[in-house]
Amino acid sequence: MLGLLVLYYPVGMVLTHRIDDNPDFRPDQLIEIPGGSHAVAVMAGLIEREVMEHEWVANDPFFKPAALLDNMPNFQQGMLSAFARFAIELRDQIGRTRGSSTTDPDLDLAAGLLPYPGDIWIFDFATSLLPTASSERQYIRARAALLAYNGRLASGEAVFERRADNLLATLDRIALDIGASSAALDAHVREHASDWFDFEADDLFYTVKGQIYAYYMILKALKEDYLTIIQNREILSSYDQMLASMRSLALLDPLVVTNNSPDGQIIPNHLLAQGFYLLRARTQLREITNILQK
Repeated sequence: MLGLLVLYYPVGMVLTHRIDDNPDFRPDQLIEIPGGSHAVAVMAGLIEREVMEHEWVANDPFFKPAALLDNMPNFQQGMLSAFARFAIELRDQIGRTRGSSTTDPDLDLAAGLLPYPGDIWIFDFATSLLPTASSERQYIRARAALLAYNGRLASGEAVFERRADNLLATLDRIALDIGASSAALDAHVREHASDWFDFEADDLFYTVKGQIYAYYMILKALKEDYLTIIQNREILSSYDQMLASMRSLALLDPLVVTNNSPDGQIIPNHLLAQGFYLLRARTQLREITNILQK
């Protein structure tokens, strides 16, 4: 019995841990409905994969082995932060005919649920002794709302505005979000690069990795949704270059994340490497939005 207890946490952690950064992921046919939005389908499919298939681990209580995991929960929460940002754009821009039109109820529900904290278990004793809505429950509800919207879109009962200004606004918001992540990386390097041991560097690295992986998947799907505009504005080459930078960033996978001095000779600084690709992708996004503004 003692041997089983000793093995419970390390074996359980190994069996649970998974950083799924597959850049070729496609949702199944039940999710990717003909006539629906590719980006919405991809987001719903990734929520299903992370929450329902891989298991959402950021809120696991202490008696589950995954509670001791570090990189996987940060990766998953980084993904959800990108989904929450994009859901707002869907509700406020893409899913409305004009700014004065009514908000789509399913997109409104999804946009309200996806920002829900990722570390809430079925009990949150900091606020109440009674059971509460878990993170998984809220994200599964958001997924259902996205699927309902895409189903109505496929049948002509919902709006997905394929206008250049909507694409511009969405890319601009993503660029701003990426800029905030770049600032977080810069601040962490400035404050901790001289530390002998930086146990928070991998937390930030995998949070950004999850965020950028999710944005890469969304932007790749948006290319299909807005292909006519992208071709007509002659930005296809620029868009593909931006996706290539995002892909390289999303696939960075060091064995151990280190935050050494920027001018270190032996040990690399993985946060700086991540920041380089981050700024490159952000610059390419800005180049695309500048063309769309003309």
